[in-house]
Amino acid sequence: MSVEPRTGVLVRTDDETGISGTGVVAWIVEFPDGVTVTRWAVTDIRQTCVWAAVDDVLAIHGHGGKTTIKWASE
Repeated sequence: MSVEPRTGVLVRTDDETGISGTGVVAWIVEFPDGVTVTRWAVTDIRQTCVWAAVDDVLAIHGHGGKTTIKWASE
């Protein structure tokens, strides 16, 4: 298990709702135990969410592959 959290951004290629736009829409941190935090970057109301796992983030916000994660370490 890594001892450092992994950081990155959520990148959206198509905004079906017209709310968040395209490009970088949120920051993401995945902790060594799998808990993941997202922080929305583009809306007027800045929301921070805690998730049990990164897969949960993509299940809700992935929009069928239209939003992906670009990890800083990759």
